Amino acid sequence: MQFNLADIFESVAASVPDRVALTYEGTHLTYAALDAEAGRTANLLSQSGIGAGDHVALFLKNSIEHVAGILGLIKIRAVPINVNYRYTPSELEYIFTNSDSSAVVVELPEHQRTLAALLDACPAIRTVIVIGETDAELRAAAEARSVRLVDFADARTLPSDTAPVTRSGDDRYILYTGGTTGYPKGVMWRHDDFFHKPLSGGNPYGEGKRKDLAEVAAAAKEFPEMAFLIAAPLMHGAALYSLFTFFMLGARVVLMRDFDPKTIVSAIETERLTTILIVGDGMGLPLVDEMERRQGEVDLTSLFSITSGGALWSVGVRDRMLAVKPDLLLRDNFGASETGNDGAFTVDADGNLRMPPSPNMILVDERLDEIAPGSDEVGYIARIGNVPLGYYGDEDKTARTFPTRADGVRLAILGDMGRVESDGTIVFLGRGSGCINTGGEKVFAEEVEAALHAHPAVADALVVPAPDERMGQRVAAVLSVYPEAPAPSTEEIQQHCRTMLAGYKIPRTVVFVDEVRRTPAGKADYKWAKTQV
Repeated sequence: MQFNLADIFESVAASVPDRVALTYEGTHLTYAALDAEAGRTANLLSQSGIGAGDHVALFLKNSIEHVAGILGLIKIRAVPINVNYRYTPSELEYIFTNSDSSAVVVELPEHQRTLAALLDACPAIRTVIVIGETDAELRAAAEARSVRLVDFADARTLPSDTAPVTRSGDDRYILYTGGTTGYPKGVMWRHDDFFHKPLSGGNPYGEGKRKDLAEVAAAAKEFPEMAFLIAAPLMHGAALYSLFTFFMLGARVVLMRDFDPKTIVSAIETERLTTILIVGDGMGLPLVDEMERRQGEVDLTSLFSITSGGALWSVGVRDRMLAVKPDLLLRDNFGASETGNDGAFTVDADGNLRMPPSPNMILVDERLDEIAPGSDEVGYIARIGNVPLGYYGDEDKTARTFPTRADGVRLAILGDMGRVESDGTIVFLGRGSGCINTGGEKVFAEEVEAALHAHPAVADALVVPAPDERMGQRVAAVLSVYPEAPAPSTEEIQQHCRTMLAGYKIPRTVVFVDEVRRTPAGKADYKWAKTQV
C-alpha cells in the first residue's frame, strides 16, 4: 500500500490513545489529546483558506503549537515549510518566496516584526497565523497589504474531528536544507517515500518493512513506552525525521524550547529519558560537560542511548560520555535532507567513518557507473530507492543531484566522497564541496565570500572550515585588502557580515594576507587557504 504520514499518526493514536505522545515544558499530551489538538488546528487552517497543496511556512521555535501545526497541515494535505528562525530578513525572504508559501505561522514578537517588514516583498503570502498576541507592526503591515490575520488560539473553540479527505502516498512534504550547496533548497518528498526512507519503512530497529497501517499500529502497541528527547529545533531535518519516527513507534517525544544542557541532564532523571538526539559536538560537548559536572548527583539509570545526526561527533566527546555511563549505546547517524536516514557510522582504529553494506547505498564514478567493491577508486556515495522527487522549483539542481542512469534507476548524489571495500563497506572520506558544518548548521563558502567581497576594503577572500573543539568546524576567512584602503579589524569584518548573514555564518577566524592565492584559471585555491588558517 501507499503510506500517508497523517494516516500513520492517526492509526498510531487510535492504537495507543492513552500513552503520552508529547512532553513539552512540563505539559504532557497523550496520543489522543495530541491528535485532537492537531484536528482543531487542521480545522483552523481550513477555515483560514488553507487547503490541499498549499505551502505554509512554520516560522517557529519548538512548541506544542509547532507540532500541532505540522500534524494539522498534513491532515488537510497542505505542505509544511520548515523555516530557520536564525535567518536574516533577506534569507527569510528567500525562503518565503522560493517556497511559494501562501501562509506563515509565527509566534515571537521579534519574528512578527521581521515578517511585517517582509510582507511587501512576499506577495504570495495571503494569511498569517499568530501564536500569542499579535504585534502592532505586523497588524499594521497586514492591514496595509490586505493579509488575513488569524489567532492560533481560535483553534480551541473548534471541533477536533476533521472533514473527510482522501489522502495519498503522493501527498508532498517539503523539507528545506541548511544550504549545503548554496541557498537552501526545498527537498520534495512523497509521503510514501518519506515513510520508506527517512522512517525506515516503519521499522527503524528491525528487519523488514511494515506492510500496512494495521501492522504499523500493532507494532506501536507492542513498542515499549520509551522517552526520546529531541534536543534539536524542529526546523532541522534531523529533528523532523526523528519526530515522525518516534510518533510512528508510539513513543513519547520530549521537546524543549531551546537547547539547555542543564535542563536536559535534569530531565534524564525527572522524565526518565531513554534516548537523547543531538547534533554533533555542538550539542554533545556542552552536554557531556554537564554530565561530568553532575555525575553522581543525577540518576542516569534510564538513559540507554545518545544518538547524533547532521554534524561531526568526535570520538573524544563520545569517549567522555562513555566514561560517565559505560553502558550507553552511542549511534552516529549518516543522512541528509535529500536522503533521510542512511544508517549509522562506525569508527575504525584509524578514525575513519565506515558504513556497513547496504543495498540502498553504492559508490559511483563521474559517469554514474557503479564502482566495484574492493577497488581503490574514490567515488561519489549514491543512494538509490525511494529518492525524493527533487528540489522545489529548481529543475537544474534536481537533475544534478538526482540523476537518472541509463537503466532508469534514479540516484541521490550529494557530493559525499568515499571508497568501497571488498565486503561492500563504504569508507566515508568527506564532502567534495565547500560546505562547512558548524554545529549542525550548514554554511556554503561562496555565500560568505560574497558578503566579504561586498566590504569596500576587501580585495579578495576565500572561506574555509577551521577545526573547532565544540562545533566541529567554524567558519574561517582568508582575505586581502586594497592597498589604498584602511585595514579593517576582524570585528569590523564580522559586523559587516552580520548585516547580510545569519550569526552562525559569520567568520570566527579572519586571516589577513597580502594576496589571496588562486589557480592560473582564477579558481579558488582552498587548499592554500586552509594552510593560512
